Amino acid sequence: MLLSFNSNKMFFLFMLFFSTLISITANSWLGCWIGLEINLLSFIPLISNNNNLLNSEASLKYFLTQSIASINFLFTIILSMFFMKNFFFNNIFSIMINSTLLMKMGSVPFHFWFPNIIEGLSWFNSFILMTWQKISPMILMSYYFNMNFLMIIMIFNVLIGAIGGFNQTSIRKLMAFSSINNLGWMISALMISENLWMLYFLLYSFLISIMCFLFYTLNIFYINQMFNFNINFPIKISIMINFLSLGGLPPFLGFFPKWMIINYLIFNKLYIISFIFIMMSLIMLIFYIRIIYSSFLFFSFKFKWFKIFIKNNFLIVINLSSFISLLGMIISTLFFF
Repeated sequence: MLLSFNSNKMFFLFMLFFSTLISITANSWLGCWIGLEINLLSFIPLISNNNNLLNSEASLKYFLTQSIASINFLFTIILSMFFMKNFFFNNIFSIMINSTLLMKMGSVPFHFWFPNIIEGLSWFNSFILMTWQKISPMILMSYYFNMNFLMIIMIFNVLIGAIGGFNQTSIRKLMAFSSINNLGWMISALMISENLWMLYFLLYSFLISIMCFLFYTLNIFYINQMFNFNINFPIKISIMINFLSLGGLPPFLGFFPKWMIINYLIFNKLYIISFIFIMMSLIMLIFYIRIIYSSFLFFSFKFKWFKIFIKNNFLIVINLSSFISLLGMIISTLFFF
């Protein structure tokens, strides 16, 4: 039974990878739509679980939202075939296609489903939803984007991603709003250069993978579980380093792509946008420091009875990755210049 489950899971993971390649390499919008549909149908079996009502509810919500976005995408493609020569309609169609792709990513103003669905997922599925599921819509959006529309969207992504994390006790919801915040940075990186977007996305995926694996290993889902977090000191240090790097605090590695985006914005005299981006990153750091504060500074003799010893070889890799994140900014800066 376990072997068949693992083989089924590997099959759907392969289909998820294959569908993304179909969307990226398609020569027509219809081929992109087919790739997105295969992606949807391969991700739903991964997140659905008959033994867990939260997973079943999340899979149903995900299916409904993605189906609505796919219908709108197909409807826009069909209409654009008849009105493509009209400049006014061409501008509207670009906004409509961008809106459907933003809905598939969980971007503002279509972000309401995103934190609720992540709340019902495991850490592995949350990692896929926050990283891999954004690749196809982002690349398709780079083919046909509306500059003015996306500038407004990226500002609201950064704002709502930072403000939405207030009064959240679930770490998964905090990571979801963090993903919405980083989506605003990714859209700005995509509008600047695809290479810059790829760099930002790879570093973001690297940091998110470390955090999701740590929380999965420690079986932590809520902030109040961090008060009983009395494990060995190196894991606490690695969580602190990776959270600060994810927030974009120098000299950590996560600051490097944000620094390049801010440089571009200031060079093009977009001072207000760069100011908003920097201020919202500081608010995101408040959320991360609140999680770090719970695990680091609270100490009681009562908690010493609940001492946790974790023997996992992957934790050595995690600590090494944290060390890379700490020194990566210095190395990347020297390499860049």
